[in-house]
Amino acid sequence: MTTTSAKSGRSRTRGTAEDGPRRRGRGASALASERRAHLVRLAAELFAEKGFQATTVRNIADEAGILSGSLYHHFDSKESIVDEILSGFFTEVMAAYQAVIDENLNPRDTIAGLVRVAFGTLEPHRAAITVMQNDWNYLRGMDRFAYLTKSEAEIEKMWVTTLGAGQAEGLFRPDLDPKLTYRMIRDTVWVAVRWFRPGGRLNAQGLAEHYLKVMFDGINLH
Repeated sequence: MTTTSAKSGRSRTRGTAEDGPRRRGRGASALASERRAHLVRLAAELFAEKGFQATTVRNIADEAGILSGSLYHHFDSKESIVDEILSGFFTEVMAAYQAVIDENLNPRDTIAGLVRVAFGTLEPHRAAITVMQNDWNYLRGMDRFAYLTKSEAEIEKMWVTTLGAGQAEGLFRPDLDPKLTYRMIRDTVWVAVRWFRPGGRLNAQGLAEHYLKVMFDGINLH
């Protein structure tokens, strides 16, 4: 409700009886969202450390310092948690790949950009990549994770199309199989998540640049 001060003539807003509950409702919603995000981060670390199948709801609850039943106020199962982790990963990485492709660079520079994006996922999405390495076959057998195969196919198409364009332009060797080449690159990045540690001699982008040297120039002197 708006009132006017007799002394100043300036309008000011005075809260109504329902403003308090409304503010409290917004605050409670924000707190619940923060709590949910915190639980996802804790679960992600456990999935990366123990594996998705070996991690129980009780493990997650213990790590969060709550009762197992309290976890169900936020998620109906651990599958819901890993679903949030994986869907978030694919949404982000596919958008980043598409942004590189939309720059319309030559195929070599596009592949370099895709490699940089891929290595850039190692730190923020360590759990998602580890889960996909360890539990891919288990998860993709569930209907709710059907998007995993579809998303991977879309990503593969981006890479394979770019590699094929590079061959057509004479930038890449014509005797290489684009699909096999992509999968070797993908697996190299995914395996790196097992030994890459932030704060080491090379960060993720430094690792990407080193990989690009090896991929494009090889290890032989020319």
